[in-house]
Amino acid sequence: MPDDIRQSETRASGYAWYVLALLFVVYILNFVDRQVISILAEDIKRDLHLKDEDLGFLYGTAFGVFYALFGIPLGRLADSWSRVRLMTIGLGLWSAMTALSGFSASGAQLTAARIGVGVGEATASPSAYSLISDYFPKKLRATALSIYSAGIYVGGGCSLFIGGAIVQRWNAAYPSGGPLGLVGWQAAFLAVGLPGLVLAAWIATLREPIRGAVEGLPEPERHPAPFRAFADELLTILPPLTLIGALRGGTRALMVNLAGLGVVVLAVVALLSAGEPAPQWLAVGTGCYAVFSWACALKRRDPATFALIVGTPAFVCTVVAYGLNAFLAYAASFWAAPYAMRVLGVEPAIAGLILGSIGALSGFLGVTVGGVIGDRLRQQNPAGRLVMVVAGAILPLPFLAIGFTTGTPLVLYPCLFAAQFFASWALGSAAATTQDLVLPRMRGTATATFFIGTTLLGLALGPYLAGRVSTLTGSLSTGMLSLLLTAPITIAAAVAAYRLVPAAERTREERARAAGELI
Repeated sequence: MPDDIRQSETRASGYAWYVLALLFVVYILNFVDRQVISILAEDIKRDLHLKDEDLGFLYGTAFGVFYALFGIPLGRLADSWSRVRLMTIGLGLWSAMTALSGFSASGAQLTAARIGVGVGEATASPSAYSLISDYFPKKLRATALSIYSAGIYVGGGCSLFIGGAIVQRWNAAYPSGGPLGLVGWQAAFLAVGLPGLVLAAWIATLREPIRGAVEGLPEPERHPAPFRAFADELLTILPPLTLIGALRGGTRALMVNLAGLGVVVLAVVALLSAGEPAPQWLAVGTGCYAVFSWACALKRRDPATFALIVGTPAFVCTVVAYGLNAFLAYAASFWAAPYAMRVLGVEPAIAGLILGSIGALSGFLGVTVGGVIGDRLRQQNPAGRLVMVVAGAILPLPFLAIGFTTGTPLVLYPCLFAAQFFASWALGSAAATTQDLVLPRMRGTATATFFIGTTLLGLALGPYLAGRVSTLTGSLSTGMLSLLLTAPITIAAAVAAYRLVPAAERTREERARAAGELI
């Protein structure tokens, strides 16, 4: 075993911390590219003639559904192929698609580019979570994953500052459009997208750790055909290829798949009949059906992974609890800048600077503090990390309610700081919990499943529903406040996870063997 990965139970090597630092930078850029649309939203809305619900769709659903769909097969690829190479390719793709967003002349073109960003970014966290879990011992895992995850908040904050500054200065310098006819929001997309192509070359230099070595487990056999397995995984989750994948499982599997499709179609038709916009619910319906199809296929093809992920209530409750946490967090982070500019009259550059600084600092502090406290609580209590998930569901609520009803920026800013600080407590602990509940070979898949909650529940629904209610009522405050109705479900899921996790982790290997795992 190389010296750089020969670790004790309580320490990580210097190279491990170097890898973590570089992955942290990748995640910053990930969220710069994802979040910059928030500070540009008002200009995009005006130039492309969109509504608030369209902005929520562009930010959340168009990105999030495809992020979730491709996250699962890419998570499986991360479990069987080079995680470093996968992340390098993905970083290059999402950076190029972010830059191409700057040439969009319609909502449809921007939607296509956002889909490309979602597919590219789906490579990042499955690869990173798996790498970090193989570089850091279990005792430090929540801390390491929290540091990595802090890139969400630093990147989101930087995107607001950078985007706000670029759009205001570009529009001042070129009131009728600058080089290539680009306006400020288009120039901002180009400015944040191109640096990722350089960073991708740096990521390619990282070394792969031996899977499971940090836990003293034997190295899994190398998969003989990882891309064939990736293609097979696409057949289980990418409609309409899912029907081919189901047919491979026999007539009964196809009937179950069609039954699930029928339920989703009926739900979508009901929503459209009630006057809901077709793009949103067709996309969400596609995502829900795809996840159902994948879960059914996983049960047939890899019963041990199914048993430890989908078949483990503790895992599912953790995903739901954090997914609904993200439901509020994504909506607040996206709509904060439009609320400050539209309702409170703050200039874009000032809104970007202040909200960006608040987001970066509060999120970084919150996710890091939450991870450290979560690791310490776990030393005393096997379910200790879930205390942070429960707290993250409760403490932000009053601050969100006050922040999105105030008439002054001086109240909005501290409320947003407090809400994000407390909400981010849950991230590292929830992520580490899902990693602890599975075997090393399943970590990429577990990460992708975890992010289904943050995308289909959080990203694809939270920003859109706030925008939809805002469109219907004419009040962005009402749109945000309506989301607080989900809090009881979030708290209930977090409490259930707290009760279920210790037994699930204790019986991990036993349940895997019972499902056919050779360990």
